[in-house]
Amino acid sequence: QVQLVESGGGLVQAGGSLRLSCAASGSIGSIRAMGWYRQVPGKQRELVATITIRSDGMPNYAESVKGRFTISRNNAKNQVSLQMNSLKPEDTAVYYCYAKFSVAAWVFNDYWGQGTQVTVSS
Repeated sequence: QVQLVESGGGLVQAGGSLRLSCAASGSIGSIRAMGWYRQVPGKQRELVATITIRSDGMPNYAESVKGRFTISRNNAKNQVSLQMNSLKPEDTAVYYCYAKFSVAAWVFNDYWGQGTQVTVSS
């Protein structure tokens, strides 16, 4: 059983910063990647950033956040963080932590956190 717990959401003015964190617990020995997606009402959930775990730590960013957001990992704590700078009102969304686990060779399961609200005021 895997649990993903997010923290760090809140209200910030445009141009400000927030830092989101996500900690994974449970059967995490086979974790392969973690990251963040976001969703607003009426729109599809979209990728924000991901990073590989216990390997090369390769990041992947949505084009809309490149240069503003930075994803990092703390493998010892099974945790990823998302530093969000120069926030814009269009960044307002519910942010969901994501993790990919390997169950068997070439078989993967995806897990999601409960979501944390990020609101950027103009």
